[in-house]
Order: sequence, then structure tokens, then C-alpha cells
Amino acid sequence: MFVYEVDENIVLRQLKLQDANELFQLTDHARDYLREWLPWVDTTVKPEDTLAFIDHTLKSSEMKSALTTGIIFKGKLVGLISFNSLDWANRIGYVGYWLSPDYQGNGIMTRAVRALTDYAFNTLGLNRVDIRAAYENKKSRAIPERLGFTEEGLIRHAEWLYDHYVDHVVYGMLASEWYRF
Repeated sequence: MFVYEVDENIVLRQLKLQDANELFQLTDHARDYLREWLPWVDTTVKPEDTLAFIDHTLKSSEMKSALTTGIIFKGKLVGLISFNSLDWANRIGYVGYWLSPDYQGNGIMTRAVRALTDYAFNTLGLNRVDIRAAYENKKSRAIPERLGFTEEGLIRHAEWLYDHYVDHVVYGMLASEWYRF
């Protein structure tokens, strides 16, 4: 099982089936907040939906096509960070993340993204980390900007969110740039 210690307070840990109830409660508690930016919230209506999601992430990890981890802050699950996709042919990791609003503003996600980026370059040998965030999602966009990622462009109508399209800003970091950062 993947476990990555970020610092004395934060651990990234691969999800386990036993996390389903806790993750569902976290999602349910932040449902209105998460729904603004994440397309899967309305289909996560019971703990079994979260269990199916975790089962899918475990299978994806076995196939080495993705890696989804819980963000554990002081022993408590507070959000997720993932390589939503790993493109081994091109050595690219596509990162996604969300954090409970109760824990935002403490630098948790910045530290988690920094750690996952380090892992991408230093352990997995990837050449590129890609982060995409909705244009209007200023909090999510602030993370790659804070970490020195390059804003590479805008994808118009990149994602359908319930009743409208949102544009995505693409951020990239290359291994050669990260080592200088």
C-alpha cells in the first residue's frame, strides 16, 4: 500500500475499502462546496457509491494507470490527491485534488501537491506533471501558481458541470524545472 509522509502532520495514503464511510461523510459534509467544481458529487449519494469509487481506485493503482490517496492531516482524512491518470508512454502524471473547506487555508494542499510532484519526478521518473483547474476556481489555481508551475493555456468548455461548461487552465511542471525550483 502506498504511504508517503509529507511532514509531521500530513501523510498521503492510498485509500482502503475501510475508508468508505469516513470518505463518504467528508464528501457529504462538504457536498455544496464540492459541487461547485467537481462533477461526481451528485452521483455520490450513499456510502456504497464511495466504496465503489475506492474499489475502482485500487484496481487503477494495480494497473499502474492512476494513484489515488487520502490526505491524512493529524490522523484525520481531510481530502484527496491523485494522479488521476498516469501516461507512461509520455511520462506525464495528471494531478487532481480536493480538500474539505474546514481544513483550507493551512497550506495542507500546497504541501501535498509539492510532495506528489516530488514523488512524480524523484520516484516515478516522470518528465511532466499536469494540473488542470477551472478558470474561476481561484483556490485550486493558486496551488500550482504558488509552486512555480507554468500556466500553459486555457481549454475552453473543457468540462460539463451539471448545467454549464467551465473552462480549464492548464499548468505544467517539467522535471528539469522542478529541480531548479
